[in-house]
Amino acid sequence: MHSAVERFFRVRMPPAPSLEELLQFYEQGWLSQGYESPEDEARYKEYGKEILKRFWEIHAPDFRLPIALERSFYIDIEGIKLRGFIDRVDKLDSGGLSIIDYKTSQELFTTDYLENDLQLTIYQMAAEQTWNLPVEKLTLYHLRSNTACTCLPRGKERIDQARQLVLDVAENINRGNFPATEHEFCPCDFPEHCPYYRHLHIKTEEQPDRQEPLPGIAAADAVEKYAEVQSQIKELEAQLEDIKQSIIDYSQSEGLNRVYGSKNEITYKLMERTGFSGDEVKAVLEPEGLWEKVLGLDQSLVKKLMADKATPAEIKKKLETLKRITSSYPQLRLRKTGSEEE
Repeated sequence: MHSAVERFFRVRMPPAPSLEELLQFYEQGWLSQGYESPEDEARYKEYGKEILKRFWEIHAPDFRLPIALERSFYIDIEGIKLRGFIDRVDKLDSGGLSIIDYKTSQELFTTDYLENDLQLTIYQMAAEQTWNLPVEKLTLYHLRSNTACTCLPRGKERIDQARQLVLDVAENINRGNFPATEHEFCPCDFPEHCPYYRHLHIKTEEQPDRQEPLPGIAAADAVEKYAEVQSQIKELEAQLEDIKQSIIDYSQSEGLNRVYGSKNEITYKLMERTGFSGDEVKAVLEPEGLWEKVLGLDQSLVKKLMADKATPAEIKKKLETLKRITSSYPQLRLRKTGSEEE
């Protein structure tokens, strides 16, 4: 797919190659290896043709030559040299550059993904260094849906963050520091070196017939013991929750705030959570230029603002009147009868 799209734009001058030529590029670059069956290959091949037909319909009518295709680059960041390839760079009417990178992933790209994609950041750095022109658009082109997912270029702060990340990674490489990160693709081809999976590959030593008590228990036995005890804890927690609810129900039905046993006592109290209405708080804070301090109504930040000595007393009073009970929950406090310790 990448090769066919590249050859579509790699002409000396307009017009664009015909649809038949584009599909011919596709046929010439097709590789049959890696498919489970001839039927599977045929299905994927036809799917690719449909994608390219739509690609041609979108890009052939207003075809423009890019200034670079599969352009290799080197950038030097304080002695750390990075090499890569940019799929396509266009010159915009404004005089700036547009970077396009083709992707065949399953899902479309979210705004958050685009904004944080390190690859696009490095491409921008390389393009601006190579052509001495500003990058004005960054695009991940989703081939499966023929959708251009575009965002604005990175600012200086984001570029500096990327530079620092490169330096940090290089330093960790030099130190041999490669912390394992578990994700949905685990395990990889080297589980025997991974702290998450290495234990499965450790040669099991013969254990004596009689295990010694903890500590000293074999790791495998410790895992099973841990699971057993955790299961017991969950059962006890469920029992505790049932008993707690029965005490709450009894206290509420009898109008009691304290229930006594032979040695212990439990104090029951209905606790209330308070909060604020966003519209009401905004009406008070926005005219004073304080609305941004609570980030659109973060309840904890509103309370922090009320506790701040720099907040005008009149604002604090107004906010206090806006408090509302948002929920309530029962609380039980246990202590020995006659003792002050809970």
